Amino acid sequence: MTGPLVLAQVVIRDRSKDVGCVAKDGLCPAWIKDHIGDYMSPLLRHLELTVVSVVAGFLIAFALALVAHRRRWLVGPITGVTGVMYTIPSLALFAILLPVTGFGFVTGVVALTSYNLLVIFRNVIAGLDNVPEAALDAARGMGMTDRQRLWRVELPLAVPEIVAGVRVATTTTVGLAALAFVAGAGGLGQQIILDQNFKSNIVTASVLCILLAAALDLLILAGERIALPWRRVTE
Repeated sequence: MTGPLVLAQVVIRDRSKDVGCVAKDGLCPAWIKDHIGDYMSPLLRHLELTVVSVVAGFLIAFALALVAHRRRWLVGPITGVTGVMYTIPSLALFAILLPVTGFGFVTGVVALTSYNLLVIFRNVIAGLDNVPEAALDAARGMGMTDRQRLWRVELPLAVPEIVAGVRVATTTTVGLAALAFVAGAGGLGQQIILDQNFKSNIVTASVLCILLAAALDLLILAGERIALPWRRVTE
């Protein structure tokens, strides 16, 4: 089928091996072992969707939080707008974006990025608000300007809350990225939906999603521990 809009690429897999198990659409270890390579490209696309969306969401939410931290009246409106975006069902959001951003990777990234904004924004604001007043007083006593206090005192002390928000956003995005397939963005969701009656396929793709979320979460946690060596001493 050809045309300006291709909704999915159907991949036909050979189920000739382990015929009995496959015929019953069961969980077939031998089939999984022989076909695990088929999932590497979708896994990499899933990783790409997640990383790009989280990075983009962090940059936008972080910038908004810095502005709102100094102009407190903006916290409410930004929280309200990002909250509305967060509550839009993912399939509906993909449908809304398709006429604007087209069918493919960009639509998936835009939708997934929008879901990250509320979580990261709220955590950055919470982290900055929770900086001890004693630390701010000490910084003022040293003659630091507002900019110096922000970058040298407030943000370093807010890192744990900020990282917590990024971790939540990342694991959430891994799950939501499975639905980006309907927008033509690819990912592991395509493997599940195109062969959803085959247990081996569902289990393999689902386990890879879980492992990806766990690996990214551990990577972010390790980065935090490296960036904040004093926390290792106090723990």
